[in-house]
Amino acid sequence: MTLEILTPDQTVFEGEVNSVTVPGTQGSFEVLNNHAPIISTLEDGKVIIRTGGKSEESYFIKGGVVEVLNNKITVLAEGIVK
Repeated sequence: MTLEILTPDQTVFEGEVNSVTVPGTQGSFEVLNNHAPIISTLEDGKVIIRTGGKSEESYFIKGGVVEVLNNKITVLAEGIVK
């Protein structure tokens, strides 16, 4: 799967991932390979990115929207807290 995390002023992450956990408005959820198409609003919270092996990376976003379609995940975040 490919993941892209964008803010209004920068591309934060772009690459291949095994799974992603996002802070949905109704609770966090995980996106795996071949996930059903979805568009969901996001709250402030942690986006956890898992790549091959036990590698894990996370970003704290300030709300936004996620779209999953054909194994491409796009997170449009209002901002990133460093």
